[in-house]
Amino acid sequence: MDLLPNRGAVAVKLSETDVLHSFEVLANLEGFSGELAARRISDFEIAQLKAMHYEMLATFARQDLAGYYRLNAQIHTAINEAARNPVLTRSYRQINARVQSLRFRTNQNELKWKLAVKEHEQMLAALEARDSGALRAILIEHLLHKRDTVLELMRAGEVYSK
Repeated sequence: MDLLPNRGAVAVKLSETDVLHSFEVLANLEGFSGELAARRISDFEIAQLKAMHYEMLATFARQDLAGYYRLNAQIHTAINEAARNPVLTRSYRQINARVQSLRFRTNQNELKWKLAVKEHEQMLAALEARDSGALRAILIEHLLHKRDTVLELMRAGEVYSK
């Protein structure tokens, strides 16, 4: 999806190159968000993120992919917002909107879904420890795993490409 002035969201077909470029930028935006969030987040916000995380784990246990994805997106958004940088938030939302539907598809494989859950547990631990470097690295790795899965799905013809 691209957000266009006076037109709203418009569906966009992405090529492999578009996916590579979008995830490259998104991974670094999320990593930077995590780095800043670890320094700026309040104890209350961490408690809220923990609650969302536990709700997300429950959806995983029920194999509720739609519920999992909704909470997953809320967690990533909350980390971005905890960075307290409106320019970063606008950039993140714009790039994320381009690949959001593709991100959802990456958890349809059980092993990849389990890996994503493990990475989320690592994110929460780094955030609680306020370890900005670790959180940055985990978020970047997490997004690059998503990118790789999207590319695999595109190459297998399971998601659209240009």
